[in-house]
Amino acid sequence: MPLASPVQLRSRLPDVGTTIFSVIGQLSAAHNAINLSQGAPNFPCDPQLIAGVTRAMEANHNQYAPMTGLAALKTALAEKVNTLYGTRYDDECEVLITASASEGIYSAISGLVHPGDEVIYFEPAFDSYAPIVRLQGATPVAIRLTVPEFRVNWDEVRAAITPRTRMIIINTPHNPTGQVFDRADLDALAAITRHTDIIILSDEVYEHVVFDGKIHHSMATHPQLAERSVIICSFGKTFHVTGWRVGYCLAPAALMNEICKIHQFLMFSADTPMQYAFAGYMADPTTYLALAGFYQRKRDLLRTLLADSPFRLLPSAGSFFMLASYGHFSDEPDSDMVQRLIVDHGVATLPLSAFYSDATDNNIIRLSFAKDDATLRAGAQALCQVNPRGPR
Repeated sequence: MPLASPVQLRSRLPDVGTTIFSVIGQLSAAHNAINLSQGAPNFPCDPQLIAGVTRAMEANHNQYAPMTGLAALKTALAEKVNTLYGTRYDDECEVLITASASEGIYSAISGLVHPGDEVIYFEPAFDSYAPIVRLQGATPVAIRLTVPEFRVNWDEVRAAITPRTRMIIINTPHNPTGQVFDRADLDALAAITRHTDIIILSDEVYEHVVFDGKIHHSMATHPQLAERSVIICSFGKTFHVTGWRVGYCLAPAALMNEICKIHQFLMFSADTPMQYAFAGYMADPTTYLALAGFYQRKRDLLRTLLADSPFRLLPSAGSFFMLASYGHFSDEPDSDMVQRLIVDHGVATLPLSAFYSDATDNNIIRLSFAKDDATLRAGAQALCQVNPRGPR
């Protein structure tokens, strides 16, 4: 039994309990369900990466890395970003290696947002944004993406800005919807933030997973946005090693200085052997430039396999995810639908309502195609066997 404690607590996040992700994970394990829920690959990474980590360990690179990251890795990143997006970041003071993209997001919000500030973000959203904002004594302001296109209404954003607005959080390619920003979105964001002190926090962890010949419109591609943006990216998502927990952050020096003040006390530095491995691996640009084609084939495979299912698939322009709607054949809550799929059909997905602060239910579930082909085939076969409960 757990230990009892006489300490009286006052929670910083009193309304945060066990997330739906944990609930789904436990239920999936109990039913040995096929995992189409988690945004983490179930296939191995390139053995060259493992060999790189092994070489670093054997060479005794097992102590703390420099606080802001290994110099060779930061230089490689600065060169990559300049080549792909046209902005040159100073690798000494504008590139930070973080202990996961999540740590980068936390350090950026904690370092740049103050009590009383407001932070605009878009729902459905990755679940950590709002709690981190609240932990700073600031107010998260949710703006809903349009349904079913899941686009930003920039007029709503403009109307939501107040003198207290300190930050706007964006995520492109977007989790959970799979949508991406285009140039018009960047121009609209630039127009709204021009002549303000608003900071853009841009979650770009799926930067290399954009489909159908489109390009990733990073904040680094837009000079006006680059000068006020903190960009967060992930080695784990790019190189199929989410468990290694290494990411990176790009920002103008003045912003980065504040972020590093948090990072140095939160983590000090990211794992050293992994940084050596990434620095060597990035010497070949195809290691990340081939990623879009790799995941597009998986997206297309899952879409083809689900052609005869009762679900209607929404477009996916990037990321590891696609959405599937079922409101045309059932009005059961999406959390119930997800649990039914696990218990009755042995396949795990996620309810889109889990990505809304008020659990908005659009009768849509999220599927992950970051899986090996056998898992995609088995999961799709299970979803094709779902018997509709009848029209709404």
